Amino acid sequence: MRPSLSAARVVTVFLLLAATICALPACAQTQPEPSPWKPLEFLLGTWEAHASGAAGADSIGSYTFGYELKNHVLARHSKAGSCKGPANFNCSHSDLFYVYEEDSGLKAIYFDNEGHVIHYVVSSPQPGTAVFLSNASAAGPRFRLTYVLHGSVMEGTFELQMPGQSAWHPYLTWTGQKQL
Repeated sequence: MRPSLSAARVVTVFLLLAATICALPACAQTQPEPSPWKPLEFLLGTWEAHASGAAGADSIGSYTFGYELKNHVLARHSKAGSCKGPANFNCSHSDLFYVYEEDSGLKAIYFDNEGHVIHYVVSSPQPGTAVFLSNASAAGPRFRLTYVLHGSVMEGTFELQMPGQSAWHPYLTWTGQKQL
């Protein structure tokens, strides 16, 4: 049986009305934008670190990651506690590291008490991993700072890549335990 013309009009009007209602902003279901900070949340907290390598010959220190400036910046404050270096070697080290959002991506900048400044681009290639990569420069090495969380242990590596070379060379490695 074929619907009457008036029934076809009713169906058409109903479909148009339903489409119009669902097009209203109140009906639109928008997904909230994912937080750019979500992949780095595993870094939050205070960590006691045990370092080794060229720069940290068996040193102990701590670093704290936390949000600052109304959650617009993720800041790391680090300080070496004790280290066993050669005689007359100044093991005292402290630094500041700021992660911020710029141009729809995360960037970072590093400052230390030795006068170093390093700019980084930030990525998180997999959950529990953060990679900070500096730009290549003909005048000096490129730097890569990596944090990887394995259960409750944070592993960190700071590597150098000399100009014109493809190999990365570890300069400092550490493991960290989160302090409660």
